[in-house]
Amino acid sequence: MSSHLVWSIIRNNNAFLLKKRNISKPFSTESNNLTNLSSYRYNGLVHKKTLAIADAPKKGFTVAYKKARKQNKPRQNIVKRTFKSGPRRSLYKLKTLLQANKYRTDLTKAALRRASAVLRSQRPQPAKKQKAKKPE
Repeated sequence: MSSHLVWSIIRNNNAFLLKKRNISKPFSTESNNLTNLSSYRYNGLVHKKTLAIADAPKKGFTVAYKKARKQNKPRQNIVKRTFKSGPRRSLYKLKTLLQANKYRTDLTKAALRRASAVLRSQRPQPAKKQKAKKPE
């Protein structure tokens, strides 16, 4: 089936849809959705090529992407790569992975934002200074 037909079927009803009051655009909780917005572009269920970014167990992040040719073989469908060589180098490698292979170049900016947010969350938090008590 074409991705447009699948999207028109699951657009208003699916298990990953998260609708709230006073929010015009519903959210999506599926794993291959980079922005967690329910839209055709970012949906991970309808496209042959999708991209997911999650944090790695120790440091860095893991990129999971689909192989378009293995569409009907779920076990061989998803490829996972872990980037843990430092933030700048990892983000550069992710950018080249997407652009050099021409793999969903429309998702490059969203993927870099998600990856940098994951890396930012892994940074150690600075210790807060204790306030000195005023002598009375």
